[in-house]
Amino acid sequence: MNSIRLDKRDLILSKGSAVMTRRGYHGTGVLEIVQAAGIPKGSFYHYFASKEDFALQALAFIYRPRLQRYAQALSDPSLSPRARILGYYRELLAHFARQDTPQYHCFIGSLSFEMSEMLPAIGAEVAAIQQASVDILRGCLEQAQAAGELPADEDCGNLATFVSDAWQGVLARLKVRHSLQPLEAFVTRLERLLQA
Repeated sequence: MNSIRLDKRDLILSKGSAVMTRRGYHGTGVLEIVQAAGIPKGSFYHYFASKEDFALQALAFIYRPRLQRYAQALSDPSLSPRARILGYYRELLAHFARQDTPQYHCFIGSLSFEMSEMLPAIGAEVAAIQQASVDILRGCLEQAQAAGELPADEDCGNLATFVSDAWQGVLARLKVRHSLQPLEAFVTRLERLLQA
């Protein structure tokens, strides 16, 4: 019974977050979420107290696995720390290059722009996810520094924040321009940044 409950909750989170990513928080009602999931409207309130609760749970549902994959990629012992970072972002570039028209719809970006100030709980969750990503990258940068791949006086925390913020900017430009150019420029600049 518990697995059925989790499966249905996950289905609602998956389908509903896709709708909310495209239409925004305000443009998405509970009806659109349940229609996307193919469930009765009453089922929504069995799993979520409100639309805000849904958005908070969807952030965790989407970004916990992504953060785990990021942490795994940046801790691969078969590669040097610098190679891990560059390999991760080169793979993302390759992923977008395989698309007919490069595009990106970012759930966290949509929510942060639209709702962070209006609903502080969403703002706090977005900030926590972003900080977790920065912390993962900072740890790998510190390993790169210890291995002599970065200057000894590099501020790894500041560099991690800069790279993370720059990546969010790249994703915003990708959403607007549907061009690989911002991603290619980001990877080229990252290669230069990560030099001893």
